[in-house]
Amino acid sequence: MENKDRNLYRLDELSDYKIASNYSDVRGWKIVDSDNRTIGKVDNLWVNKDMQRVVYLDVNVDKALIDDSHNEVHDALANDNGKEFMYKDGDSHIIIPIGSVSINKDTKIVMANNIGYDTFRNTSRYSRQHNFDRNYERRVMNGYYPENNSNVGYDSEDDTFYNRKEFDNH
Repeated sequence: MENKDRNLYRLDELSDYKIASNYSDVRGWKIVDSDNRTIGKVDNLWVNKDMQRVVYLDVNVDKALIDDSHNEVHDALANDNGKEFMYKDGDSHIIIPIGSVSINKDTKIVMANNIGYDTFRNTSRYSRQHNFDRNYERRVMNGYYPENNSNVGYDSEDDTFYNRKEFDNH
């Protein structure tokens, strides 16, 4: 994303932002799928600065999940509007919409409620050194929620993209 159009920031980039006292700081917590299989650890939180709220968890994917998908996905090309996408070494992060998880403060585990291991295994990843763009967000959301592909505002380039239940904080 270019800076002039940028609306998402990692929480650690925003020195004047803090997590509200009624929410847990889940950075460093383990995240599991709906069957309790490890997906990775929450590395950071993506904040929509205009809306002043967290919209994504930034997850550093577990090595086992990457290894499981290596043969099928690592060298595969996926078609996205005529553009080719290939996993590169170092692409070890995924985003998960904040409304797609439950947070257990006692066990310090984040659970992806309705997203299974295979879906995460096949989800496009990105490198922590680079920001992602709206096309990446759409591709990920299509993978997680293919049935919602035709939602109004889904293709929107503005913040109405985040006016969906998948982005609601609990």
